[in-house]
Amino acid sequence: MDLRIFPPEGFLETRLSLPLSKSMSARALIINALTPGASSLSRVAECDDTDAMVAALRGDSAQSAHRTVNIGAAGTTMRFLTAYYACTPGADITLDGSPRMRQRPIKVLVEALKTLGADIEYAGEEGFPPLRIRGRRLSGGSLELDASVSSQYISALLMTAPVMEQGLKLTLLGEIASRPYILMTLKMMRDYGVESEFYLNTVTVPAGGYKCPDRPREIEGDWSAAAAWYEIVALSAGVVTIDNLAEDSCQGDRRLADIYSKIGVDTQWEGENGGTDLVANPDPDARATIDFSDCPDLAQYVTVTCVMLGIPFVFTGLHTLAIKETDRVAALCNELAKVGVILDPSVPGTLKWDGRRVPMLEMPVFDTYADHRMAMSLAPVSLYIPGIIIRDSEVVSKSYPDFWEDLRAAGFTLVDADAEPETLQDPEAQSETNQAPEA
Repeated sequence: MDLRIFPPEGFLETRLSLPLSKSMSARALIINALTPGASSLSRVAECDDTDAMVAALRGDSAQSAHRTVNIGAAGTTMRFLTAYYACTPGADITLDGSPRMRQRPIKVLVEALKTLGADIEYAGEEGFPPLRIRGRRLSGGSLELDASVSSQYISALLMTAPVMEQGLKLTLLGEIASRPYILMTLKMMRDYGVESEFYLNTVTVPAGGYKCPDRPREIEGDWSAAAAWYEIVALSAGVVTIDNLAEDSCQGDRRLADIYSKIGVDTQWEGENGGTDLVANPDPDARATIDFSDCPDLAQYVTVTCVMLGIPFVFTGLHTLAIKETDRVAALCNELAKVGVILDPSVPGTLKWDGRRVPMLEMPVFDTYADHRMAMSLAPVSLYIPGIIIRDSEVVSKSYPDFWEDLRAAGFTLVDADAEPETLQDPEAQSETNQAPEA
């Protein structure tokens, strides 16, 4: 469905609980599946990506012959299950996905697993899913890996390392992408009795397997999902209270609070009524220079925030965005041109904006490219341009199925764009209070 969105009337104030962390849930499910005698996890994220992993793992006990599993657009699920099934003796499975998934490279992980003894072959184009995997106990040992492409490859190898014959000594080459996600993986492995060592650029994981914890780590609220609400507060000058954000979170996107403290939102960890209050800061920095190497999933929200607030920026560390659900840098350039903003992506891994604008000629109709984060990062533009349209709004089910309902609860009006009355607000008739400042 295509949604037309109008902002709340008056002051925006709302309270909500975020979906559980997709990143933590995926790791917990794989580690739990590798742990002898572990009970099923009772609380994990409810979204497309996690549902795909739960369905695949549930099928393990139902079938012993070869089967094909289609995990849709779930990139984390594809990478983690590739390693999981490669090290599971007796597994015989083909992992497939959406058309976009068949374009997302996985050769680095597949070749690494083959070096460690895996039996994997490409069922289509070399270097990409679908994959035919026949599980066996992997030998493990020493391995070097290009760490600049995706931390998910590294996490997939680390989580399976304890069940390899020799464990794993993994040397990471080049700049490490999304290091906090690797640290999250190691922390969650430690909960299941695996003590690793991460020194300089080498991670050593001993053989020996996992042990059931007395109490599994609780899955936190998703810091990545909080990004849309930080953006909303920055653009509305409202107040949002979130009930399930952890201040001492192991999630890398916890850095969100620090980034937004510079561009318009303060985080008050213990609000008057409990929870975490996001409160507008009227004095954002005049320019933003941010390295997103450790938190690339935040880039879309921060980019849209800066554009609407008129904050020129230089963003680096975006090299992994090209292999996400879509090429996110290209998608941002295309969509923000619709509000008169011309971004500069000429340097690979970098996105710049000098603050200049050109006239906006028509009401923006934003494409989402089958990417949940495009939809959620562009929706708050309605605070400055009431009546924008978000195409294919259902893409948010990948990580935050209740996003639109939470927007409605916050006072936004969302209507089917095709069922809209003929008279719409002129795009130039923007609210004076929410007018984007001139650069």
